[in-house]
Amino acid sequence: MNSADLTKYERARILGARALQIAMNAPLLIKIDKEDLEKIKFDALKIAEVELNSNVLPISITKPLPKKEEGALKRVKEKKLSDEEIKESESEEEKEIAQEGEIMGIANPEEENDEETDESEEA
Repeated sequence: MNSADLTKYERARILGARALQIAMNAPLLIKIDKEDLEKIKFDALKIAEVELNSNVLPISITKPLPKKEEGALKRVKEKKLSDEEIKESESEEEKEIAQEGEIMGIANPEEENDEETDESEEA
């Protein structure tokens, strides 16, 4: 599998696993000069990245494919409303909203101003 075909999550998982192996003194799968090792400061993650990019890692990935279900797709039937039915449903919703507003006690700006003047007169 080419390293370009991997998702960023698969790449991170492979690099992490191989870097752990290298850190625990696993043999390297690619020959790297001592000078190059000193340049990368013997970093296990960078060594694992070099191995991954050179396609020498014997790690395989199996990706699950979506389940193939047989059968025709069914369309959802939408109920078509006439203009009159739409207006009726909207007016019913408006009535419900108005009733809920009365129950909750919608404040009128005039009433609020009256309360503020009463409080200022008391003070």
